[in-house]
Amino acid sequence: MPNRLINETSPYLLQHAHNPVDWFAWGEEPFAKAKAEDKPVLVSIGYAA
Repeated sequence: MPNRLINETSPYLLQHAHNPVDWFAWGEEPFAKAKAEDKPVLVSIGYAA
C-alpha cells in the first residue's frame, strides 16, 4: 500500500511512495502534526546516486 508520497510529482519522492514509512513531503502539515502530538520531526534530505 502506498504512503502519502504517491501524490507527489518529484521522481525522488515517488521512489519512496511504497516504503513502509508514513513519509510526509516538506510543508506545514508534518510540523503541525508533530506539534499537536508533541513529537519530534525527523528530516531526511535524501540521497540518490
